[in-house]
Amino acid sequence: MTNITLIMGDITEQKVDAIVNAANSSLLGGGGVDGAIHRRGGPEILEECRALRATRYGKGLPAGQAVATTAGRLPARWVIHTAGPVWSAGEDRSDTLASCYREALRVAGELGARTVALPAVSTGVYRWPLADAARIALTAVREAAPKSLAEARFVLFGEEAYGVFEEVFQGLGKGN
Repeated sequence: MTNITLIMGDITEQKVDAIVNAANSSLLGGGGVDGAIHRRGGPEILEECRALRATRYGKGLPAGQAVATTAGRLPARWVIHTAGPVWSAGEDRSDTLASCYREALRVAGELGARTVALPAVSTGVYRWPLADAARIALTAVREAAPKSLAEARFVLFGEEAYGVFEEVFQGLGKGN
């Protein structure tokens, strides 16, 4: 059974098999988590992302999908890029957000990853409300984690995100 943990910190410092990147669909880097991963990981990540765009994702990675690259200089083996949906009032895209986590874990399982670090996908510039994003993320990971995955570690940037995820996690019963 996969152990789900929450920590407050910098996802680029996690010593895990795979780091999940809250990527933009271009796969070419951006701000927030995506920018930090590309900056710290180095040009190898961008080179593989460019190759993926040239061969499979010319129009960009569809929201809710995931793909892996090297981790470059990060203390991980792989980066699993997933493009989250933009939150919009009145439009239910919760299944697309859940798919980000399901697909990232599917890719992690295919790679043989035992430990994965995950961000709060779509909660930055894509404006997804934290409590709703936490409920979707924690539920999706609980339901979709492959048996081979020992730890799914949510790495949350800042006290607010950590506090909201912890509150939702407690409310879900921490049923690892």
